[in-house]
Amino acid sequence: MSDRIPVTILSGSLGAGKTTLLNHLLRNAGDRDLAVLVNDMGDVNVDADLIAEGSELDVDDGVAELSNGCICCELQEDLETAVVRLARERDFDNLVVESSGISEPAPVARLFTTESRAAARYRVDALVTVLDTRLFLDWFAGEGTPERKTAGDEDERPLSDLLVEQVEVSNLVLLNKADLCSEDELAEAEELVRALQPDAETVRAEFSAVEPDRIFDRNLFDEAEVSHLPGWKRALEDGHDHDDHHGHRHPDEVYGVTSFTYRARRPFHPERIAAVLRDLPDGVVRSKGTLWVAGNDRRQQVGQAGPSVRIETPGPWIASLPEIERDMLRSNRPDLDWHEEHGDRRTEFVVIGTDMDEAALRSRLDDALVTDAEWDVVRDGEELDGENPFPTADGDETVLREPGLAAGKN
Repeated sequence: MSDRIPVTILSGSLGAGKTTLLNHLLRNAGDRDLAVLVNDMGDVNVDADLIAEGSELDVDDGVAELSNGCICCELQEDLETAVVRLARERDFDNLVVESSGISEPAPVARLFTTESRAAARYRVDALVTVLDTRLFLDWFAGEGTPERKTAGDEDERPLSDLLVEQVEVSNLVLLNKADLCSEDELAEAEELVRALQPDAETVRAEFSAVEPDRIFDRNLFDEAEVSHLPGWKRALEDGHDHDDHHGHRHPDEVYGVTSFTYRARRPFHPERIAAVLRDLPDGVVRSKGTLWVAGNDRRQQVGQAGPSVRIETPGPWIASLPEIERDMLRSNRPDLDWHEEHGDRRTEFVVIGTDMDEAALRSRLDDALVTDAEWDVVRDGEELDGENPFPTADGDETVLREPGLAAGKN
């Protein structure tokens, strides 16, 4: 067993119950000596004050503050300084890092898993996400539309995107406010978590009351474990031998939650595939992947979480680059899946959902591919008729659907 200090990284949306959980853990730590590092947006670190008020600790004695930014990005250097100072100046058994409600936990974890002063003293024990279960269900399984639509006052990302990202990297998910849900709804929430991250444990809780032994010293985090891939990425890793768009696998079928991967070596018509993405069935919880869209030399990366569908361009297809650059990149990537005619151009699109009609959705995707006549138009360098909402510059993003945005409008 490593003698480095175990770290629990705590995330969750605003109002999910992270601060309540921290206060509960501090009051019930028993023989454990805990150090807590909290972060909030703005000049006043509200969470640190609330934790200090809810415990017998002073903010300057056991709770280290970080303000004016998010610990997963702007304050990385301050975070490392803070945790190293804590390890040098105090004796404690466990460190809890609470990121702000709009932070993603993975970048925080990297601080403790890469070569750094912090990694020399600490090891990640678990990534814990606290969910407001009622809100989670409303986004992904229910029929209602939550009042709050974005991640937070300073973050305009759809809340569904943040919830998904936090669950997908979790080792343990706390289904908080369970008293506001029925037994069937709690079971459904557990199914949704399993679909997004099959290896995550789930714990039901009311008012964030959970035994500290369920949180601390679990040894749940292992960055080398391939099995801890998110559900969508694991589905994509499976079945790479399927070249045509009918090949598929169902690696994560659990309690009515299914997934499939759509693959194609023929491009989509931009208007038709945009229409499909804007009108995905209600049962589709998460979809993600790379699309080949006709008339566009950029890879189109789609990310859908609940009502949100966004497209961004991480870069060009290698096959579209000048020959010298193309050959150099191919030589540096011997495992690159290369087609004699199309190069690396292809669609790989993972869909995860509950009670999905896979055959119907596959049929709609098939119908969105270019016809032979349309492909001749593309090969001749001419533009196809119809709308083309997909971005054409690296790093650009297009919103195809979000809460309150009617289908069919960009």
